Amino acid sequence: MFKTILPFFITISIVFFSACGDDPVTQPGDYTAALENVSLDVILPTYEDLENKSVLLNSALIALATDPTTEHLENARQAWREARLPWEQSEGFLFGPVDQQGIDPSIDSWPVNETDLEAVLQSGHTLTKSYIDGLDGTLKGFHTIEYLLFGINSNKQLNEFDARQLEYLKACAESLVGATTQLYNSWNPAGENFVANLTKAGQSGQSIYPSQKSALQEIVNGLIVIADEVANGKINDPFSQQDVTLEESRFSANSKADFADNIRSIRNIYLGTYQNQSGPGISSIIKSKNASLDEEVKVSIENSIQKIEAIQGTFTSAIFNAPQSVTDAQNAVGDLQLLLEGQVLPIITNL
Repeated sequence: MFKTILPFFITISIVFFSACGDDPVTQPGDYTAALENVSLDVILPTYEDLENKSVLLNSALIALATDPTTEHLENARQAWREARLPWEQSEGFLFGPVDQQGIDPSIDSWPVNETDLEAVLQSGHTLTKSYIDGLDGTLKGFHTIEYLLFGINSNKQLNEFDARQLEYLKACAESLVGATTQLYNSWNPAGENFVANLTKAGQSGQSIYPSQKSALQEIVNGLIVIADEVANGKINDPFSQQDVTLEESRFSANSKADFADNIRSIRNIYLGTYQNQSGPGISSIIKSKNASLDEEVKVSIENSIQKIEAIQGTFTSAIFNAPQSVTDAQNAVGDLQLLLEGQVLPIITNL
């Protein structure tokens, strides 16, 4: 889904602070450790994981197209879910190249344009990566693959696939690999090195951020954006309108996993962790200023994930059959958004 990143307000002055605990800070007012860890040990490996999982999805879809068996179909569906995870866990930092280079629509446009997709399938166009690359975002990326792979009701049978659909799936997966590779390369120090804008924030001529504080504001605003989108978009829109066609990832019944992974993206940045990587994150700064708030944010993050996972059944069914569980999840994420926006961001702004 194309996201619009909230503007952040740049203030050049930096105030001094004394770090608490064992957070590695070289001098008062220096946030290099947190910026380096968040960018090099959270953001960069998330995008690397996304690229790697997209390559595996591509391989699984090639196997399905070459030999359409039930086993290959289930493998492809699982590969889609596994590739989806790092993408959803990247949505807490949808700034930089993913936005500036317009990569997001090629990966995650929603909803699928089913009418135009059917027209392409019925056309005589040769389905190649380059052809798919040139199509609108609603005809490629995760959700077009999801639609063709799972079917409208999540139960597409093997005999419902035709050769044209399988060719489209292969080309679409190749296009997705191209987009995720572009995204990883744009951050990679060995590539376009956008990561240096965070690690060298405040260094004249070395970064687009005139101060470390402005870089931290960008990061925290990214967390606010995804919390708002989960609570007031992804959950609220289909729920309040009682319309499952507004539900993202409904074809795969993966919506709850998507929502929870979006909140995990907040957790990863806030704590400075991804998989086995761990270091100072935004938490290290907030803890040094307001330890009780830091603990409150951590609890709110975990509560949001738990409430999302506690939604009864699939999100599609819960909209109608378990509305209180949906409301509980929405409220939990809304509370997290308020904490980030009302208390965490002002601390960063006043550094």
